[in-house]
Formats: sequence, C-alpha cells, structure tokens
Amino acid sequence: MSNGGCGVGGGGGGGGGIATRTRVGKYELGRTLGEGSFAKVKYARNVQTGDNVAIKILDKQHVLRHKTVEQIKRETSTMKLIKHPNVVQIHEVIASKTKIYIVLELVDGGELFDKIVNHGKLKEDEARRYFQQLINAVDYCHSRGVYHRDLKPENLILDSFGVLKVSDFGLSAFAPQIREDGLLHTTCGTPNYVAPEVLNDKGY
Repeated sequence: MSNGGCGVGGGGGGGGGIATRTRVGKYELGRTLGEGSFAKVKYARNVQTGDNVAIKILDKQHVLRHKTVEQIKRETSTMKLIKHPNVVQIHEVIASKTKIYIVLELVDGGELFDKIVNHGKLKEDEARRYFQQLINAVDYCHSRGVYHRDLKPENLILDSFGVLKVSDFGLSAFAPQIREDGLLHTTCGTPNYVAPEVLNDKGY
C-alpha cells in the first residue's frame, strides 16, 4: 500500500462561496455510488489524466475491529494478479492514518442483481451473453490459480455497454490453499448461494 497525500483540496468556486472537493492523492472524490456494511464506494476523477474511477473507502478502525485485514489484503493482491476485460481492474491502494482507499475501474451499469430485480428474468440471448462473459472470467482466474468463491449476481457488475465484470474478491483463494485431495475446505460464501458440499465440509 502506498501512503497517498490524503486531504481536502480546494475546488473551483464562483460567486460568494468556494466549493471544496475532497482529494485523495491525485483523485478528486465525487458522489457516492454505493454503500455496504464495510465500505463506501465513491466516484472519483484522476486530476492528472482526467480519467474517471471508483474508489472503495474502508475505515481502518472498522477493519481492525472486525478482523478483516487479511481479507482486504487478499482481495487487493488477488485483483492485482487478474487483468481481464470481464474482471473489475484495480489501479492502486492508498492508505491514510484512518482510511484505506482502493482505486478501481469505474463500472457504471449497476449490479446484475438489480437488473434482474428491476426487469425480471433475462431473455435467453442476454443470459447466454452474460454467462459466456462470466465463464471467460472464471476460466482466466482459475488459470492464474485464483478461485473467487462468492460468485453471485450482487458481485457481477455491468458497464454501460452491457459488459459483465466480476468484482469483490474478498473471499477468494489461491491455488496453494488447495489440499492434497485437490479440494478447498474453508466454509465460506453467501448462504443463499453456497453449494451443499461447502456446507457439508466435504471439500469443493
């Protein structure tokens, strides 16, 4: 993790008041894109290049209190290994005294989960297209010895062109974690989506 210059930088303003925008290193933070129990994701702009990104913001105290340091290290190191058009790209990780900022590719089409909830079941052609992209991403990850272990519509993000991107590698595993029987044995994942063999602890 690099220590970025994190602080409030002045923005442009007009009239009587001066607008200020929070700056994290070379990134100017904007609106909140999403908020979970452990993190907030904000829109941001690289002031040097003008590129738009998403920044996942984690509170260090919250991370330490919930003992998720290893999970975050695993997520960021895994994402750095994966360079694929159907996986959300990580640009860098910046740490301040109180926060961890994970700078990610901006994917602005929302979750596949929300698309299904709002529009009902997908047409077969559309479902096939998403499934092909998902399989391409999973195949690539497995070829790099990375196993996501929490694939679900909430972790599949769509861009504005309908390209599917896999996100959230917090529960991923590396090939060295596989036992001699060729299987993983850590019980993890989201209960509603987890396979029976994971719950039965028979290896998967």
